[in-house]
Amino acid sequence: MQTAETKRNILVGVFIFFGLLIFIVGIFVLGGQQKSFVKSLRINAVFNDIGGLKPGNNVWFSGVKIGTVKTIKFYGKSQVEVSMSIEKSAQQYIRKDASAKLSSDGLIGNKLIVIFGGNQKMPEIEDGDILQVQKELSTDDIMKTFQENNENLIGITTNFKKLSADIVKGKGTAGAVLTDSTLANSFRAIMLNLQKTTKTSAQLAGQLGKFSVKLNTKGGLADKMLTDTTVFNRLSATAEQLKETSAKASVITDNLSKASNKLNSTDNAMGLLLNDQKTADQIKSTMGNLQESSVKLNDDLEAVQHNFLLRGFFKKREKAEAAAAATPKTTNQ
Repeated sequence: MQTAETKRNILVGVFIFFGLLIFIVGIFVLGGQQKSFVKSLRINAVFNDIGGLKPGNNVWFSGVKIGTVKTIKFYGKSQVEVSMSIEKSAQQYIRKDASAKLSSDGLIGNKLIVIFGGNQKMPEIEDGDILQVQKELSTDDIMKTFQENNENLIGITTNFKKLSADIVKGKGTAGAVLTDSTLANSFRAIMLNLQKTTKTSAQLAGQLGKFSVKLNTKGGLADKMLTDTTVFNRLSATAEQLKETSAKASVITDNLSKASNKLNSTDNAMGLLLNDQKTADQIKSTMGNLQESSVKLNDDLEAVQHNFLLRGFFKKREKAEAAAAATPKTTNQ
């Protein structure tokens, strides 16, 4: 009887020992998960909506868990202040201008807070600091966006359904193209013309290629012009001569222009003769007087020839001229 009671007490003691051991291990495990036995500091963030965040949810930095959410309380009129416990070892990576953002572990997982480190030139964060908050799309916003996209997709499929029905019925340009045999034949003719044009372009390209080969043939004109310095020098000299000729022609044209301008003015003899009517009339009068004087001179000479004093002289001269005309001319042997 006493032996059985002793065994029972031993079994109870063993169960109690293992129960205490499991309890202590559980405390250490939960404490490790909640970072209860790690040096930490408190930082805060104020959100407009925490979307179901609870104390004990995780805090991540660069994909690594560095702390947990400790307390959640209302702040101001409608905001929520979240206090987080952060490992002391992560303090050196988080800066004063760091920001916090609500996220979730997967699409429908538990809520968590993600911290972005900030600018490394800023000092490290300290206990009690308040982080900036990044705006996050809530689940309602995401669902609203999905709903709008779904409505747009329904509208697109409805329009496409109507368009395809019109095409089948031959309505519109696309329908006419697909159902009208005349348009189909026209498009076929256009494609044939395009094919011919492409073939012609290919032939032209081949001919241009052959022409370029001829241009590059050794000893040809193009080759000499590009490689022979003598030909190049001659061409350069010819160009210079053409340049000089052009300059001289320009000078001649300028001189002719100046001469024509002088002919149009009355400050010179030719211009006066061409443009002054009074001078022209005087010249005409002078020419008329000269003509009259020449007629009178001829009359006077005729009268002198019939004068008895000079009649013998003129007769002798006439006889001498007649004798000279009658004498035959001799040719040199």
